[in-house]
This record gives sequence, C-alpha cells and structure tokens, in this order.
Amino acid sequence: MTFTVEIIGKERCRLGESPLWDADAGVLYWVDSMAPAIWRYDPFTSEQRSIPAPKPIGSVVLGRPGELIAGLADGVYRVQLDTGAFTPIALPDTLAPIERFNDGKADRQGRFVTGTMAMHNETGRIGKLYRFSAGGAWEVLPTEPIEIANSTCFSPSGDTLYFADSLRHMVWAFSYDPKTGAVGEKRDFFDTTGFNSAPDGATVDAEGHIWLALVQAQKLIRISPDGRLDRVVESPAPFCSCPAFGGEDLDILYVTSISDSGGRLKTDVDASGRLMAFHGLGVRGIAETRCFL
Repeated sequence: MTFTVEIIGKERCRLGESPLWDADAGVLYWVDSMAPAIWRYDPFTSEQRSIPAPKPIGSVVLGRPGELIAGLADGVYRVQLDTGAFTPIALPDTLAPIERFNDGKADRQGRFVTGTMAMHNETGRIGKLYRFSAGGAWEVLPTEPIEIANSTCFSPSGDTLYFADSLRHMVWAFSYDPKTGAVGEKRDFFDTTGFNSAPDGATVDAEGHIWLALVQAQKLIRISPDGRLDRVVESPAPFCSCPAFGGEDLDILYVTSISDSGGRLKTDVDASGRLMAFHGLGVRGIAETRCFL
C-alpha cells in the first residue's frame, strides 16, 4: 500500500511524546518532555504553538473541553488551555526522589493510567503503574517493578491493557475489567528484541491492532490482537517515539520523534524531534476518551 509522510512545521522537540487528537477541536496536542512544553497543531491553519510546562512532562490526555490532564514529573495536573495554567490534581507520596511519570493513556471509562520511570539517567526498576480517577483518587496497579513505563494503550472494548517496560523489550497484555478497572492475568504479547529496539509509545486502531514505535529501529509496527506482526512502516525520523490517530476521519497517523533525550538518544537529522503525519495507511483509529478528574 502506498502512503506518504508529511513532516510538520520547523520546530524540533528534544523529546517528543504523547500525541493526542482532540476530535471536538480538530487539533493535535503532544509534549516535549525535556523542554518541557505542550505543543498544539491545527492542521487546517498549520498553526503551531506551545504552552510551557513547569516540570518535565510525560504525557497528556483529554480533560473537559478547554482542558488537558497532564502527567508531570511529580503527579497529575489540570491544564487550562486558554491561560496555560497548571493546577495539581494528585501528587502521590509514593514516588522516589529520582522517579517521574512517563507514558500514559485514558482507559475507555476516562480514568488516567500512567507509569513512572527513573530520571536523571538513573537506572533501576523503581517504577510503578498508577491509575487516577474522579476526585483525584489514585492507586498503584498490580505490576512488577518497572524501569521505563511505556506503550500504554487499551483494546477497543477496553478489556485489555497493553503496557511495556522498555528496557526489557517486551510488551505485555493484561486482562482489564472496563467497569471496575480490576487488572487480571498478564501475558507476553510482543517481544521487540528481534528489531534491536526498545518499545516506546503505542496506540490501538479501530480493528484492535496495536501500532508501536520502535524508537531505536526507526520503524513503526502494527501487531494483531493475537500478537502477530502484521506490518512494518519506516520512519523518516531516526527516533520515532509515539503514534496516535487523528484527522477528521481518524485516518492520519501522527507520530512524534526525538532529537535529544538527554540520555541515550541524540541526532542532528533534520526530521528528528519533529511531528510526522502518515497519510494513506488504510486504517483508522479510535477517538480518545475524556478524563473527568
């Protein structure tokens, strides 16, 4: 299948992550974890602008209209888009001094699931997977200790949670009760060792296939719900980091990338750190659920 890739704008993020399509507003958001900042792109006007963040930022999800919910280093914040104000919702007291929030997604009921990692080039499995719900309530989900939380996404029905610890090169699938949020049995879903790459960000399409960024392999892969490799797509940017579907018909795959992670990943390639839009892939995504925290 023939597809095209559009490199959007001239701005280069250091560590682009967490693309998020707002279907109501018709715009795309994503973060530069290291700037730190939230970026906004309007595909109809080509306007790009940013909102400075007060601390390193791992991910964003949709909140009420006019708001985003953001996972900053120390917890979850409400972001008022018209003023750029960040207001704390929940700051868990269980974080280690070198631990920060990283990748995250909303489940199909509007709860925010986001994991942590060691920062400042520290290593060690100190991370955890958190879930935030209405009123700022939070809980730690039952997973083994994590080094770098990534690849968080949910099946179309919401009954499967996908999640990875990047440095172990394994994406897992957990049974997930959409009503109660109970996390059940874990199974190995996809091993990225054969691509010589850690798994980074992920999203799910309308057919239930997982699109996964292989950050060190310069590729995106599509994986079937039963864990089979379905498709491999090359990325113009060396370090593609996270995909999300957007556009009026949710048929454009937007992908962030990295130019300087502050650690292992650094490149001067022009496309690096920039937003990419893959047109003509022949698949559609699912609209993201709003979080009412």
